Amino acid sequence: MSFCVLIPARMASSRLPDKPLADIAGVPMVVRVAQRAKLSGASRVVVAADDARIVAACQAHAIDAVLTRTDHPSGSDRLAEACDLLKLQDSDVVVNVQGDEPLIDPASIDAAAQLLQTRNDCSMSTLAHTIDNVEDFANPNVVKVVLDARNTALYFSRAPIAWWRDGFTQGMTALPTPAPLRHVGLYGYRVGFLREFPKLAQAPIEVTESLEQLRAMWHGHRIAVHVTEHSPGPGVDTPEDLARVRALLSAVA
Repeated sequence: MSFCVLIPARMASSRLPDKPLADIAGVPMVVRVAQRAKLSGASRVVVAADDARIVAACQAHAIDAVLTRTDHPSGSDRLAEACDLLKLQDSDVVVNVQGDEPLIDPASIDAAAQLLQTRNDCSMSTLAHTIDNVEDFANPNVVKVVLDARNTALYFSRAPIAWWRDGFTQGMTALPTPAPLRHVGLYGYRVGFLREFPKLAQAPIEVTESLEQLRAMWHGHRIAVHVTEHSPGPGVDTPEDLARVRALLSAVA
């Protein structure tokens, strides 16, 4: 199995300015992410940055990085440019690891790559795990996914899905059976599709749900889903998230 990990990183963040360079035990966060990704089976790990300061920080820690344009509307557009800069082939597989996941599990990266390489009917792969509490099921920031018999995504939503018939009369006091699934935002792509994706028109359901992966499904592309037993480590979106990750790493240092 041969695949490349691409890590999009941009400096603009309304909740945590200069987030990629946030210090975590003396190392910039984006470097921490890349170091975790290097523990996977990836043949190459590259940061796709929008700022020369990110590139310089990566190079100082022996992490490959490319400088991309600053005007990309999404991380997928940034990855598509990175594929061109790296001269990747359409048949190559890349795994998109977010630059704010310093505790990413390398086994999850391998799972996304392996799944896509066994599912020729799918353009993308991703991960999910079981939701075990009502709070997450009701939380619109926790994205849910429903699968078919082959673990291909049927739909992603911020709403509680799948929803049982008598759920409204019973109230949100229990989880449905079988247990719902939380989507984990880690993606595998075939490079040919990744180059095509930014050219696809936005889908109405994508706009409604604010979920970019629904654009792929709306245009007829299929997404394979690996169901993992482990929930992902906490990501970093806010100063509070950053403090939590710093504490977790300090506890194991």
